[in-house]
Amino acid sequence: MASKTTLNAKNLEALGVERLATLLIDISKGSAANKRRLRIELAGMQSGEEVAREVNKRLSFIDRSQSKIGWRRVKALKSDLDTQRRVIAETISGSDADEALEVMWRFMGVAHSVLSRCADSNGTIMATFRRACADLGVIAKSAGPDPRLLADRAFSALQHNEYGQYDTLIDVLAPALGVDGLDHLKILLVEWSKDAEGNLPRTVQTAPGRSDARPSYEDILDLRNRYRTIRRALEQIADAQGDVDAFIAQQDEQARSEPTVAAEIARRLLASGRLEEALDAIKKADLTDGHPVPFEWEAVYTETLESLGRKEAAQEFRWQSFERTLNADHLRAFLKRLPDFDDMEAEEKALAFAARYPNVHAALAFLLSWPALDNAAQLAISRAVELDGDRYELLTSAAEALRDKHPLASIITLRKMIDFVLDHSRSTRYKHAALHLGEAKRLSADLKDRCPINSHEDYLADLKSRHRSKTKFWRIAVR
Repeated sequence: MASKTTLNAKNLEALGVERLATLLIDISKGSAANKRRLRIELAGMQSGEEVAREVNKRLSFIDRSQSKIGWRRVKALKSDLDTQRRVIAETISGSDADEALEVMWRFMGVAHSVLSRCADSNGTIMATFRRACADLGVIAKSAGPDPRLLADRAFSALQHNEYGQYDTLIDVLAPALGVDGLDHLKILLVEWSKDAEGNLPRTVQTAPGRSDARPSYEDILDLRNRYRTIRRALEQIADAQGDVDAFIAQQDEQARSEPTVAAEIARRLLASGRLEEALDAIKKADLTDGHPVPFEWEAVYTETLESLGRKEAAQEFRWQSFERTLNADHLRAFLKRLPDFDDMEAEEKALAFAARYPNVHAALAFLLSWPALDNAAQLAISRAVELDGDRYELLTSAAEALRDKHPLASIITLRKMIDFVLDHSRSTRYKHAALHLGEAKRLSADLKDRCPINSHEDYLADLKSRHRSKTKFWRIAVR
């Protein structure tokens, strides 16, 4: 049974309305965000229209602001935006879907102002606008606006998609747009594309005394962004209408030779039952540029072979792909299609192959993730000389995964990282190296007397002999 001092709704109700109101006032002091939330709740007691007015007021303030938003203010801004978004999607939409649709369009309109002055390198703020875009689709479906008018609104939004905030707009609006809305939007986009082809020369500013008109960098960038938006939008319309040929038409010959695009085309053809065309499309990919073959292409290729009844060829390709990349998904797909017991033998063969794989780090990563910890430990011990101590993310994961049942292998990976840090004087990693040294000491107690590596005492003595001058490290290590 929960204590009466536990913070939950039932316990707080016992305080009474007046006491709670006083506490809320105290808590909101010094917090503009809390005050705004309380005002919104009070507005909601009157009508959805009052709530919408409060949200619009806040959005207008955010939109008008010209101050730069540094990384320290991003968290507060995200919280503010998320609050407004939830109020629109939940509170306003629950009482008036039409009003909510208008306010959510207003919310999305703030994206340009915010993203143009925001340090959003990790995409935190963009993620909020992407969620709002998804909410927009739900609200539009509920409100049921005129499809052509909704298409006009969507087209206007896409014309101002400089930061990609509307990249998923057609996907989310497709149910509300329906056939008529999608067709109308397609016409608008095609006309915009045609306009772009002849628009650039008219917008170029010619330098004084020059008779030629060359595109400026801004003009080229604007045109490139426009074509990108148009192509993406027409692709989404094609998918929404189930028109594979329209999707393919958006890809030029060079694009169709790119493995990822070839895979997208082939997957759509497969879904439409056009198997031979899917195989032709996937084979158009240019795999000779030296870059790794994308897994997406390999997956669609095997799926195409399977659909055509060429199961043996698909299995052969999966195994070859696994041998080339050690991609676990290829191996799982291969084993899944084998008879009982045959899969066990094939798995053992795969693990043995991984142990001999030229890239020891790829092999170790595969064995850890499979997981095959016994094999991973054996690899770390037998090929220790090949391990690069600079691969600290992989080796740290290996040390943690192996420490309980395979302390020797864990110690080896820890020592590799310690040696690298000290040999290369990576002072920023001294703290981590000291922690690794302490962990290696603890694990050494679990080793048996007969051990193929130096004892911890001998290793430590050698370390001090070679790196006695690195006093900063030793100050940290002896704490």
